[in-house]
Amino acid sequence: MRRILNDLKILILANLWIVPVLAGLIGALFYFVAPPPPMHARMATGSETGGYHAFARKLQTELATHGFELELVTSSGSQQNLQKLLDDEVELAMVQSGQELTLTAQQQENLTGMGVMYKEPLWLFIAKDQKYEQFSDLSALRLGIGSANSGTLAVTAALFEANGIKGEQYPKSWEQVGGGKAADALLEGKLDAAFFIGPAENHLIQRLAANPAVKLVSLRRTDAYLARLPYLSKVDVSEGMLNMASNVPAEDIVTLGPVATMVSGESFHPSLTPLILEAARTVLEQGSLLDPAGDYPARPTRSLNMLSETTYYYDKGLPILQRYLPFRIASLADRYIILAIPLLVLLFPLFKAIGPIYQWRIRARIYRWYKHLREIDQQLYKGRLSCSLDEEIARLERLEDELAQVEVPLSYSSELYELHMHLRYMIDRLIAHKQRTTEQGQVG
Repeated sequence: MRRILNDLKILILANLWIVPVLAGLIGALFYFVAPPPPMHARMATGSETGGYHAFARKLQTELATHGFELELVTSSGSQQNLQKLLDDEVELAMVQSGQELTLTAQQQENLTGMGVMYKEPLWLFIAKDQKYEQFSDLSALRLGIGSANSGTLAVTAALFEANGIKGEQYPKSWEQVGGGKAADALLEGKLDAAFFIGPAENHLIQRLAANPAVKLVSLRRTDAYLARLPYLSKVDVSEGMLNMASNVPAEDIVTLGPVATMVSGESFHPSLTPLILEAARTVLEQGSLLDPAGDYPARPTRSLNMLSETTYYYDKGLPILQRYLPFRIASLADRYIILAIPLLVLLFPLFKAIGPIYQWRIRARIYRWYKHLREIDQQLYKGRLSCSLDEEIARLERLEDELAQVEVPLSYSSELYELHMHLRYMIDRLIAHKQRTTEQGQVG
């Protein structure tokens, strides 16, 4: 055991050169590796009573289980959410599809789509005593078309324009009011009809569906609208879907609407993409009244660019490591593995050099003694020994004693013993040479 430990000690001492090399390579690895993604992000959600905020709260709770903090920032709606992204006030935002088309091409380039989270149907509620057959009937009604800069107003304006009605042609009885204010006005008789956008589960939609003073009507001609407004989608609503007790709607109806899309800005860290999307999938996995389970999140609309991480997620799911490890550990491993591969490529030839260098170092401990033996041999041959034979013999005997203290691995013992033999052979030669020289002097 002692011999094994000694051999190991010799091996380590012979290859100490690799320590600073490894330190330098590992230092370079930590220097060049990308910084870890932040465990915090801000999301613009709209009003606190809206569907975006309700979804964002669920997403916030799910992300918290992974140690990620999602800060919710309220706003007036999709337009302000987009502006907050462009102004770098938030990293994420919920946006109604089609709103990005109002931006310049350069502004759109600065945004990327994370995915569609759910459908946002457009609901038209009308007072029970009012008649409605088609869009033209709305011109005679007191109508809430959505609050200023809201997603509701953007959709209704697009529908009206498709019918040849521009903003300056709106009847004076139409008001830019939406959300809770429009619902209150409708139920209080201050409005005859109003448009609302939101998922079927939204408390405001449910409130209206449960009130017998209003009725939900079908928009009709949805295919014609979709041909002109491709960012909208068709939504079939079965009888009683919103409220079975009140049987709302009273018959199967058709409506249309945009989709709620999560959008990221330039300051969003791409490595967070799978974490955010997987959390959204967990929140949405049970589906809703109108969205089948497992359908969302889905790929964003074509009008938005996608990060490569987003494309990977929709094509293949979570990165391999994140399927089995917590996000922080998997993210750390992902970053270091990328640089560890070239590091291993560099280390491979270095480790291959350990054997030859080790052999050279061990043999150097033995062969350096041969230099002196070689000098003595040449001087003897030329008859020019630089010092007296007694001094040289004494010197070699001291070397012999020193050599006895030299330790080499067992595999090199034969070479050490050969050196002992050669050293003894040279001492014997010098002694014999001294005897001959003494005898010659006596004869002379």
